[in-house]
Amino acid sequence: MAGQDILINWAPQETRVAVVENGAVQELHVERTLERGLVGNVYLGKVVRVLPGMQSAFVDIGLERAAFLHVADLHGHGGNGGGRSDRAERGEGRADAPPVPIERQVFEGQTLTVQVIKDAIGSKGARLSTQVSIAGRLLVFLPHDQHIGISQKIGSPELREQLRARMVALTAEAEARNGSDGKAPERGGFILRTNAEEATDAELAEDIAYLRRAWALIRQRAQTQPPGTLLHQDLSLAERVLRDLAGEATQGIRIDSRLQYEQLQAFGRTYMPRAVDKLELYRGERPIFDLFGIEDEIQRALARRVDLKSGGYLIVDQTEALTTIDVNTGGYVGARNFEDTIFKTNLEAAGAIARQLRLRNLGGIIIADFIDMLREDHQQAVLAELRKQLARDRVRTTVSGFTQLGLVEMTRKRTRESLAHMLCEPCPTCQGRGQIKTARSVCYDILREILREARQFNPREFRVVASASVVEMLLDEESQHLAGLSEFIGKPISLSAEPGMSPEQYDIVLM
Repeated sequence: MAGQDILINWAPQETRVAVVENGAVQELHVERTLERGLVGNVYLGKVVRVLPGMQSAFVDIGLERAAFLHVADLHGHGGNGGGRSDRAERGEGRADAPPVPIERQVFEGQTLTVQVIKDAIGSKGARLSTQVSIAGRLLVFLPHDQHIGISQKIGSPELREQLRARMVALTAEAEARNGSDGKAPERGGFILRTNAEEATDAELAEDIAYLRRAWALIRQRAQTQPPGTLLHQDLSLAERVLRDLAGEATQGIRIDSRLQYEQLQAFGRTYMPRAVDKLELYRGERPIFDLFGIEDEIQRALARRVDLKSGGYLIVDQTEALTTIDVNTGGYVGARNFEDTIFKTNLEAAGAIARQLRLRNLGGIIIADFIDMLREDHQQAVLAELRKQLARDRVRTTVSGFTQLGLVEMTRKRTRESLAHMLCEPCPTCQGRGQIKTARSVCYDILREILREARQFNPREFRVVASASVVEMLLDEESQHLAGLSEFIGKPISLSAEPGMSPEQYDIVLM
């Protein structure tokens, strides 16, 4: 497949989306009905605790854990608050004003209209902002702001000024129409998204009207519903495909559900008419992800090792604090000398790293440990290739140069769980350590525990219940030590293999 194709695999319990560019999977998105992310959702929250020392508050929005609201994310805060990535799209800052302490802005028991800007991750609750923003096809509406912002990706100064002037005129017309019936005109600011670059006035006006209707409904519900109520929900993954992922480079959007295909057509005709013609119902007998090798790609995206075409490979380790990516030459010996081998491996790895960040949806702090290069021009070429490949990423990524230790530090904005966190859980055997004790180590733990128990209790017999591999070792290689311990404590020791036990589990029963 040349260009870009988007494949949607829909089931009642799960929606999966693959973005394929030039035949290679670049992005994978998964949304489960019971685990749907909360970013973008607007709630009526209730402040349950204010923490002046942390300049933050905990807000009950009806979830299992209270959500977190920092002073910087309060509307009207003196700093550059807001917190949403959409605010960064403006590319224009405002002068900082003296910050107002959070305890002078919110109080316990207060109700607030809040928006989730980060999903709960690990033990951390969801992060909130009172600077609500609602995304449309072309615009992002900021109800509490009068600012007209332009996406940074629209680089031409002349075009930016033209778009700003058009938006000022369009919003003034809309406010005048709303105020013609004697009511106070609707206010608010807008950010023009990248795909608004070639929009007509009619299309922009349509988006303005849609977003203001959505905000009016949110305000109406906030006045009539109790705290903890969901006031506005972000679009489903399939709908976001049309709004956010489909673009000029998209050749086709294939979906394997007739019901969802028809719903997407209706949604697209209303909000994304340009994308409707690219929709296609997949009718093949084989599952759509099997046909294009996506299932295999998902398995590779969950693996620790990523093989490179040259014979080198990456090792990807994801922790709660950061992600590390180690580059290795492996069996690659194709270049004339070792320095060229290292350079070519690092160059290929730079492209692979950029793809893995998108594919796995890795965010936060990322450390790439390239193979040490002696030549400065090689280092700069690898950095340039990395930045070039990352420029295709729709998620904002910042890359620093090489550190003194030869590492490249990156940050990639994180708002949702990574692919591994969504699809996997820590191994119950190793508890996420990635390794377990050897059978011999567990045998010695058992022998020490029996000796400890024998000093406190006087049973008739000690019975060891453990995994088959541990029992086998106690009966074979460690049988002499087991017999010696039995003679020393003066009690018989019997063994019982339990198939359901993991290699590290055991129990000592006093008979």
